[in-house]
Amino acid sequence: MEKKDKRVYKIVLTGGPCGGKTTGQSRLCTFFENLGWKVFRVPETATVLLSGGIKFSDLSAEEVISRDKWERMMGANGWNSVELRDNRYNQIIHMVTSANGAEDFYTTEDHACRSEGMELARELDAKAAGAWVGHPYFDVVDNSTDFETKICRMISSVCLKLGIDTGDRLLTNSRKLKYLVRGPLPPDSVFPPFQDFDVVHNYLQTNTPTMQARLRKRGQKGHWSYIHTIRKPKIRNQVVEVKTQLTHRDYMNMLAQRDDSHFTIFKKRRCFLVNNQYFQLDVYREPCHPRCKGLILLETYTSSEDSSVQKSLPQFLTIVKEVTGNPLYSMFNLSLREEWTTTKKFCHALQGPEEEVSNTIKTNGVKEGCVTNGI
Repeated sequence: MEKKDKRVYKIVLTGGPCGGKTTGQSRLCTFFENLGWKVFRVPETATVLLSGGIKFSDLSAEEVISRDKWERMMGANGWNSVELRDNRYNQIIHMVTSANGAEDFYTTEDHACRSEGMELARELDAKAAGAWVGHPYFDVVDNSTDFETKICRMISSVCLKLGIDTGDRLLTNSRKLKYLVRGPLPPDSVFPPFQDFDVVHNYLQTNTPTMQARLRKRGQKGHWSYIHTIRKPKIRNQVVEVKTQLTHRDYMNMLAQRDDSHFTIFKKRRCFLVNNQYFQLDVYREPCHPRCKGLILLETYTSSEDSSVQKSLPQFLTIVKEVTGNPLYSMFNLSLREEWTTTKKFCHALQGPEEEVSNTIKTNGVKEGCVTNGI
């Protein structure tokens, strides 16, 4: 029997007080142990420190690390933000404090080490979220549903990243949304706190047109993280993606399998939070196909109703329209070297604005192509 390589998937559950981290950790453990996984857990850091007698409110200005001191400490130890924030963990899940959106359920009575009021809880929650802004797989689980559904949404987000088919065990309506943004972008000062990254995508050769594979490197100031993504044919009408973190050596080895029918895609990616909603803003850069010049796309994951989503969108951006599922804005199609009028590799989406897609296909004469959403 062929022995499979074992894989360790590292997750951080973060968030303000009374957000569901302790319960979520227990439920997450039970769920994956029932699947036959071995789950290792560590206690909440704040609880360990607070129960040991440390009171953060008692720290003086000299005892609190300033931004300048932190930068000097990183330099002295040869650390960098990409390695500390992005490469140590596969996924970050922020469980929003109940003090923000579920105030009736906020309490610290059952927690011997916590005594924060609602305002402080919201402040701590925002700081915890801000510390992870920029991580490539950062999910925010808010209080838009009841607590049981909140926990299921959290577990479902992990299963989605791992490519695990949960069937109807975790019924949620979380979905990825994509919007076309008109440039130029407003000044940086208009944005909430953000992290900017350089992102490079390369598509790889595959044995079947119904499967897509790509490599991504993403970094700041010359420090990079590397991801290999495989998108499989739909299972139970759900797109399955498997993402694997790579070393630089593995990345370079796999780059030899690059598909020359696609351009390399270069982007600037800006990550930020607005109203507890995590956004990624992708600005396409040259060299690229003329169809990508000036293209700006905004992406987010949400389980909220459409009306609530519209209210949470960044008001400082000029959003032209939603393009979720529209093959005209699939990176797979945008990166094709051939013109859409002649290529046989155009990937037709199974959902999206049908009339616009149909008209474009008729106009461009796109032939055959795959039958799964492009990544």
